[in-house]
Amino acid sequence: MSALIEVRDLERRYSRRDVHALRGVSFDVEPGQRFGIVGESGSGKSTLVRLLAGLDQPTSGSIRFRGQRVDGVPERKLKFLRSELQIVFQDPMGSLDPRMRVRDIICEPLGRVDRERVAELLDAVGLPADAGDRYPHQFSGGQRQRISIARALAPRPSVLVADEPVSALDVSVRAQILDLLADLVDRFELTMVFVSHDLGVVRHVCDTVAVMRQGEIVELGAVEQVYDQPAHEYTRELIAAAPSLRAALAKLTEGA
Repeated sequence: MSALIEVRDLERRYSRRDVHALRGVSFDVEPGQRFGIVGESGSGKSTLVRLLAGLDQPTSGSIRFRGQRVDGVPERKLKFLRSELQIVFQDPMGSLDPRMRVRDIICEPLGRVDRERVAELLDAVGLPADAGDRYPHQFSGGQRQRISIARALAPRPSVLVADEPVSALDVSVRAQILDLLADLVDRFELTMVFVSHDLGVVRHVCDTVAVMRQGEIVELGAVEQVYDQPAHEYTRELIAAAPSLRAALAKLTEGA
């Protein structure tokens, strides 16, 4: 099986700030894979996401999507990537236009209103049919993230990039959104790149994980293997520092 996304020797330097954000990053993402990228703030995760989405350019190295180069390609020639790869961001309120109704937000990537598609997606993410007539401020944080997911799914992408999609949510809501993402990946046969600072969250939804530290991948492998038998000291530190999602939920239930 040929890789859907191929990243080779990726470097990103910011000369003005004298920052080396990425150093020699290489990996493949296979079709249908749930690929996790985990690391603390400043590890290079956000920079990597921007490069994968063609929103920034590497200093050196290459990125290919279905064999086509993404790096060094002008925006006008990235239409193939814009329809195939969609991002769900960390802060749904910050990524949703408060002046737009939900149906218009969902259809924004399509460039037109498709009420049938809106109804299909609202149902898929567990929101009522009349949600399309309302505005983002009328929903809870978890519901707004469901709207963001619906918008990302609107153009029928093959890859969903989830960039810290649950870190701003309460623990109980976090589990619901993670389960929803896992279900949607199966239902729509998506490939998912899931970015988080929490290895426990990544374990919940991913099958493969790349552990990043100071712009480098220090460990890469199957989630269970990396979690149960971490080879790098930094990975062991992340595991020790991250409470499990199940434990957090159990504690929440006990306190109710």
